[in-house]
Amino acid sequence: MENLPPELFLRIFCLLDHHNLATAQLVCRKWKMLGSENSLWCDLFIERWGSDQATFYAPDDSKSWKHVYMVQDRCDRNGLGLKIIREGDDYYLIHQGEIQRHLGSRKSKMEEISESFNCKDDREESNLSILDKILFFIGDLESASVQVKRSRLV
Repeated sequence: MENLPPELFLRIFCLLDHHNLATAQLVCRKWKMLGSENSLWCDLFIERWGSDQATFYAPDDSKSWKHVYMVQDRCDRNGLGLKIIREGDDYYLIHQGEIQRHLGSRKSKMEEISESFNCKDDREESNLSILDKILFFIGDLESASVQVKRSRLV
């Protein structure tokens, strides 16, 4: 497999859907690099949402098609509004599909069981930490919205 030319990998990867392509990127660094190829994600985007949407959402120089695909997929799953979501064991605050802030992580059952024998205070502190981040962000959001409202009045 190591001796296969990159072009052959790309031809194989172009046959995968977005879930399998994302999974293939976890195999090794080479596959991660090849699986992040803009042309692959652009084709997947066009296949799922059409060429009109692809033209509208075409990434600028700082973003990749993979990023644009992930944001659009998140919008489809969660909507455009401000929401707190869980992806895997992590909690995020999102707005219009873009991750605004990482709020914290959820511990696995095994970690919870082992910690319940040790100390419950750490787990409570972790939960409070996530809550503090949520409340802090909501406070930031409220102050930002007040500033926007004031600027509209002026």
